[in-house]
Amino acid sequence: MPATTGEYVGRFAPSPTGPLHVGSLLAATASYLQARSNKGRWLLRIEDIDPPREQHGAADAIVAALEAYGFEWDGPVLYQSHNTSRHREVIAHLMGTGYAYRCGCSRQTLAGGATGPVGRIYPGTCRAGTRSKRTAIRVRTDNVPVGFHDLVQGPQTMRVEAESGDFVIKRRDGLVAYHLAVVVDDLEQGISEIVRGIDLLDSTPRQIYLQRLLGYRPPGYAHIPVAVNSLGQKLSKTTGARALPLESPAPILFAALCALQQSPPADLVTADVATIWDWAAEHWALERLRGHRHVAEPPQPYG
Repeated sequence: MPATTGEYVGRFAPSPTGPLHVGSLLAATASYLQARSNKGRWLLRIEDIDPPREQHGAADAIVAALEAYGFEWDGPVLYQSHNTSRHREVIAHLMGTGYAYRCGCSRQTLAGGATGPVGRIYPGTCRAGTRSKRTAIRVRTDNVPVGFHDLVQGPQTMRVEAESGDFVIKRRDGLVAYHLAVVVDDLEQGISEIVRGIDLLDSTPRQIYLQRLLGYRPPGYAHIPVAVNSLGQKLSKTTGARALPLESPAPILFAALCALQQSPPADLVTADVATIWDWAAEHWALERLRGHRHVAEPPQPYG
């Protein structure tokens, strides 16, 4: 159930598409320290609702890496796939109220359409109905601006209909789409603030739009800079980001704090993980990230 006491509840919600890398570590570290500095709870949620993209054993590897780096989450590890029945109930509600509809358009059908900041803009082709037997479900959008104040990136505004169009909440293959699942789970887990990478900044207005349709109170948002490699590419599996080594995590955690502009004292580099976390929780300052969209990949002692 949602938090009702005003307590801070944060979360880290990786998808099990591969092992954690240093970019993932920055997001986890920032969300963890933001929760701890606010004397709040920090939840770990594995977003395992896209089996075709998942890597076997990745969920366990993510948990093991977080343990090795000294993260301590509150309560059991949560798995998004365990809540699919609730996701489908919400989709049925949106269909029943007329806020969502079936769409038979394929990617090929939409290939020649206009594009916006978040990709292909759906033109509303199936709003009046479709005869296709294999359909996705889209949420009906409007052109009312969605605005929010990001704690790192400042004021943000997006017109969802103009910049993305009606977006998918259930895929043609029957799987629940990311935006719907994350909105429902954040509410039910009482998340009060979301700290994540700036690569997800464009997703936020669509999620706030869904929250409004469902009568949910939006959490706060803070989108931190992403780590980029020497070519300026966001660190990811597709750009060759390497898995975090589980041996000697302390120097890598120290480097992550440096990348997050926290300026830890030089002698902390030889400390153990627990000591580094103690210092970081006491000195954490999210505001030092303001104005930053990218940071250089922290050095890592790979063999």
